[in-house]
Amino acid sequence: MAIFQGWKGNILGGLAIGIGASVVAPVVIPILATVVKPLTKAAIKGGYLLYDKGRETLAEAQEVIEDLVAETKAEMEEAQEAPSQAVVSEPVVDHQKG
Repeated sequence: MAIFQGWKGNILGGLAIGIGASVVAPVVIPILATVVKPLTKAAIKGGYLLYDKGRETLAEAQEVIEDLVAETKAEMEEAQEAPSQAVVSEPVVDHQKG
C-alpha cells in the first residue's frame, strides 16, 4: 500500500493509533484501575509495615548500644578509681599444723 509509505504513513498510523486509543481507553482504564488499585494499596501497606518494623528494630538496636556504652563507661570509671597498683598480700601460713 503506497498510502502507508514515507511520512504520510507515519501521520496516518499515528492518527489510527490515537483514534483507537481514544475509543478503547474509556473501557480499558476502569478495568486496569480495578486491578492496579488493590496492588498499589498492597504495595504501600507492605512498604509502611516494613518501614515501621525497621524503625522498631533500629530503636531496639540503639537501646542495646546505649546500654553497652553506659556499661563500658562505668567499667572505665571504676578502673580509674581503683588503685593503680594492686596490693600483694603474703600467703597465710597456718602454724597449728604440725
